[in-house]
Parts: sequence; structure tokens; C-alpha cells
Amino acid sequence: MKNTKPMRKLGRGLAIGAAALALAGTAAQARDLTVASFGGTFQDAQRELFFKPFAEQTGKPLLEESWDSGYGVLQAKVRAGQPNWDVVQVEAEELALGCADGIYEPLDWEKLGGQDSYIPGGASDCGAGHIVWSVAIGYDGNRITGEGPQGWADFWDTEKFPGKRAMRKTVKYALEAALMADGVEPAEVYDVLATPEGVDRAFAKLDELKPDLIWWEAGAQPLSMLQTGDVVMSSVYNGRITGLNRSEGTNLKVVWPQSMYAVDSWVILAGAENAEAGMDFIAFTQSPERLSRIPEFVAYGLPVIAAAEMVPDELAVDLPTHPANLEVAIPLDVDFWTDNSEELTERFNAWIAQ
Repeated sequence: MKNTKPMRKLGRGLAIGAAALALAGTAAQARDLTVASFGGTFQDAQRELFFKPFAEQTGKPLLEESWDSGYGVLQAKVRAGQPNWDVVQVEAEELALGCADGIYEPLDWEKLGGQDSYIPGGASDCGAGHIVWSVAIGYDGNRITGEGPQGWADFWDTEKFPGKRAMRKTVKYALEAALMADGVEPAEVYDVLATPEGVDRAFAKLDELKPDLIWWEAGAQPLSMLQTGDVVMSSVYNGRITGLNRSEGTNLKVVWPQSMYAVDSWVILAGAENAEAGMDFIAFTQSPERLSRIPEFVAYGLPVIAAAEMVPDELAVDLPTHPANLEVAIPLDVDFWTDNSEELTERFNAWIAQ
């Protein structure tokens, strides 16, 4: 999210567990249910919609933390035994890798209404899709007052749109964008990228834009650069754009054609102390009535079909899962990136250092 989607920042607990019980020869008191998400404005929304109400309903504390994603973090927690997190929001690759490696608990799909109640790609044996988010081109409608960019070819066109551009400092999304800028049809991007020639083609296209590129790493950075005019356009997380427009009255625009979307999911870490409570928590967050309120706070799509249908039209138009937006977007190919991320990241980092 991908707000990484949301801006990552240090999470805070809703309640602090009771002090350790000092009994001779006994361990400390059991840890409270702990949930880790991605921080920022999205976790603020989760706190109001899910964390606080769940703690109130159960009468038990819920601790929250935030993290910056990274599969190795989860691997280390599980392999060490008794992980200190129970429920974690993960990106698509972390879900695929963890399910294959067995570091997540199987979910009780009877409590979640069945996998067929989710959009394709939104449900798996060990992951329940929570939000759908997009990486797209963003620009300031007050600075580009005529027709704005329509896709990645315009992002590369420095004569038509003079000025610096910004992109997330990661090989993922950059190579897809480069190929679409070079004329590859969105539906064919991963077929081309699966060949050595396609990878070379993508890097050659990045070469063309490199002198005009600024790289960002935190989701708030491109919005700031767009507002100050440091860049004329940038890759952005869609929820960030809508959030800033709502809160500050900015006129930032999302270019939906050739945007790339992915699903974030809830998982329960294998061996989690509070796995049962974690399953109850996930079911609580995924109820259509409660989940459908997310777009009131942040413009993310909803993998639960019934929840998406409850979103008012005036909010739905800003979501990646709105039919008009989904039709012109491409899904992140999780299998491609789980197979090729390490090799292509190494090449990308070397390319940036040149």
C-alpha cells in the first residue's frame, strides 16, 4: 500500500497490558492481542473503526504497532518462537511467501463468510484481503491546468510536461511503468517482463528519464514535492492523494489509466499466542458494514464484495475498485515478483548507483 502506500510511523498501544505477575517460578502474564499495521492516516482510521471498538466489545486490551513491511521481519519473529505480534497486515508478496513457507496460521473461513465472498485474489487459506490500493501517476491540477497526463508515456514526455518527475525507489512498479511508457500494452506487461529482452527494454527506458528523476521512499514525500513544485508529476499511492485533497483542499489528481493495484491482507503469525482472539479480530474487521466505512477515512478499495457494494457513489469513484478505474488498471503480478524480486532489485540498485 503498498499508503506506502500509507506513511509508516510508530504505532501506539490502545491499552497497556497488566504488569508481569511475580509468582515464583512462573512466566510473565500472558501478552494482550497485538496487531501490526502500516501506520499513518490509514492506521488512524483502523484505530477508530476496528481497534477501539473491538477492545470495547471484548472488554480486553488491544495493543497496536506499525511496521514498514519486509518479509524477513516476519520470518525472524516466527522462527524465534512465540512471536510478539499476533495479527499483521501484509502486502501481496509477503502473503504469498509466508503462505508457501508456513509462517502464517490457516484462517477459519467459516467466520469470514467464505472465500467466494471476496474479489478474485482477495482471499487465500492464510490471508484475508483487507484493502485494495493503487500506485498511479499523480499531479497538481493547479499547476497543470490543461489536459493532464493520460498514462506513463506522458510521464516520460519531458517536452510536453517539462520538469522533474518522482518515482518510488523500488524496482517493482518502475519496470512496469517503463514498459507501458515504451508502448507495451498493459495486459502484456508481465509477459514482456518475463523475458531478458523485456527487462533490458525496461531499464533502457528508465535510462531515458534518469536525469529527470527524483526518488522517494516514504509515501508522504511525493505529495510534498507536488505541492512545492519540485516535481511536475510523481508515482503516488492513490489513498494519499484523496486524503490530502479532503483534509487540506488541495487539487491533486490521480491518473487511473495504467495504474497498478494490489491487495493488502490480514494474517496470523504461526505460533501466535493470541491466534484465536486474532481470528475473532479479523472477522470483526471484515464485516461488510464495518469494512465499508474505510473509504470515509482513506480511499482504498474493499476486497469483500458486499462491503464494496455498500460504499456511496460519491466515495466509490475515488477507489481503485470502482469499475471505471479497475477497467484501465493492471493487477500487480505477485508470482512474478516473488520469483524475480531479489535478482531485479539487485540490478535496480546497481543501476541507480551508476
